[in-house]
Amino acid sequence: MGIQISPSLLASDFANLAAEAERVNRADWLHVDVMDNHFVPNLTLGLPVVEALAKAASTPLDCHLMIEDPDRWAPGYVEAGAGSVTFHVEAAAAPVRLARELRAKGARAGMALRPATPIEPYEDLLPELDMLLVMTVEPGFGGQKFLDLCLPKIRRTRELIEGHGLEMWLQVDGGVSLETIERCADAGADVFVAGSAVYKADDPNVMIDDLRARAEAAACR
Repeated sequence: MGIQISPSLLASDFANLAAEAERVNRADWLHVDVMDNHFVPNLTLGLPVVEALAKAASTPLDCHLMIEDPDRWAPGYVEAGAGSVTFHVEAAAAPVRLARELRAKGARAGMALRPATPIEPYEDLLPELDMLLVMTVEPGFGGQKFLDLCLPKIRRTRELIEGHGLEMWLQVDGGVSLETIERCADAGADVFVAGSAVYKADDPNVMIDDLRARAEAAACR
């Protein structure tokens, strides 16, 4: 599918989520950060809000679960209407079984890695996934500064994906902006979560177009 932009609703106005979703209607996905105040030190929204948003939004939902016990809770987000559900491997008891269950329910299965979590121990899991998310900040809060130390991991992950001949997507999340997206695309990422950069722009849709153009240019070099 090429370059995809997934604006994070974490940077939006939570009191007007349906309207905020439509402000970014040129996006490929709406990124929904689900936090439980246990796996990360923040609390956002859960299943009822995702279910309501899925009915109201014209853009498919990309749910990133920063929660404990995703094996129990993640399938419910598919049932609530999410088109893609990403769990953290650090929190999953049985990641292969969970990925297969998400796929069986009709969603794309994603697996996320915190900045300090290496990709190499999970190489054998890659064929079970549709997307791998490399966090480029510590999960939990929006507006953080991009961690350049994650760029080598993005590059290694892309090499592993290609080495296995997989068509899976490689997503980055955290500090993505006009200043950082080119480095991520050059390293091999093709799905980009951007919160503050999009929602704090004068025109979020224009920012989406600009981010996409910069990533596409970098990917073609």
